[in-house]
Amino acid sequence: MDIKDTARTCDGAGISAFLRSLPAKPLLLGLGEARHFVEELGELRNEIFRHLVEHEGYRSFAIESDCLKGLVVDDYITTGAGTLDDVMERGFSHSFGAAPANRELVRWMRAYNQEHEEKLRFFGFDGPLEYWAESPRQALTSLYNLLDGPLPWTTETLDTLLGPDDRWSNEATAMDPSQSIGQSADAQQLRLIADDLVALLDTQAPRLNAKDRELAALYGRTATGLLRYHYWMADTSPARWTRLSALRDAMMAANLRAVAEHGPALVFSSNLHLQRNKTFMPFGDQTLEWWSAGAITAAHLGDRYAFLASALGTAGDDTPPPDTVEGILSTLPWDHSLIEAPRLAEAITNPAPRISHDFAYFPLDPAQLDMIDGIVFLKEAVRLKKLG
Repeated sequence: MDIKDTARTCDGAGISAFLRSLPAKPLLLGLGEARHFVEELGELRNEIFRHLVEHEGYRSFAIESDCLKGLVVDDYITTGAGTLDDVMERGFSHSFGAAPANRELVRWMRAYNQEHEEKLRFFGFDGPLEYWAESPRQALTSLYNLLDGPLPWTTETLDTLLGPDDRWSNEATAMDPSQSIGQSADAQQLRLIADDLVALLDTQAPRLNAKDRELAALYGRTATGLLRYHYWMADTSPARWTRLSALRDAMMAANLRAVAEHGPALVFSSNLHLQRNKTFMPFGDQTLEWWSAGAITAAHLGDRYAFLASALGTAGDDTPPPDTVEGILSTLPWDHSLIEAPRLAEAITNPAPRISHDFAYFPLDPAQLDMIDGIVFLKEAVRLKKLG
């Protein structure tokens, strides 16, 4: 089989044809990043999303960014609250607000909503964390404030147990569990309170409007997830980072299931978070392994979850050898290609794994091609943000 028979140009018609080839219309279409901060991929993503909105009925976009910060962006695109500059600064984590393609996406979504009655929605689906985690204050107090009637705790009780936020968001805890307060008496009391607050909110759900119920669920799963993550930040066992990685993706997956309730959405995140197979990552002298958010989501949604991995040919000064998957795909005639991954797996024999000189780039795993629905391939990417 000629590999050109497995591929087409990655344009609107190609995206629609790909969707028609799937066994079911996906509620979530994951578009993975082989590397963060590739401007060409961000621009192509924007083109794909515009086509999905205008021709395929998509109304939501979700990105690997703090789910609570994402509320700032969603408020802006739906109501116009704030300014674009402020939203890009406050509405994203992981420095994603500085990416030109993200700014253009937010600008376009706001302009679309100004002209259409049916509104687009924006979601962050990561937790308020990276390798360390933020304070649970915002999620806990927001959850508390949605409750009605006399409660066993006061806001003063929560403030006393929480203490200063910087004792939670201490970046040194990433490598030094002894600096984490996640297993302190205060933190364990807060875990019990968070659990009770979620239960109390369930008993009051009938009095809440749809927007408040959505916010309550977000605050509840974020508060409990953050406190659970902080607990394991204080762990000293060899399983510490495997557990933390798994917990982060589980939080992502819970947020993605909530996004799916709003109908078809494009999800943009690292390939490692959206893939269906288990994630393996070298970490010091060990290899971490855990189920990704995509794998967990697919277990719940089945055929209603689809995954497009991205891959790069020449990226900066890093060119793939011709016997790797990326090297083989570089022979395609299009600058941007959309490949049916299962058919590609049948068409190529024993490709070599790519060893990239860019630590931020995660090459395709030749052994996992049949776990991918499609590949978005950029033959060349030159506008890369230097990391590290």
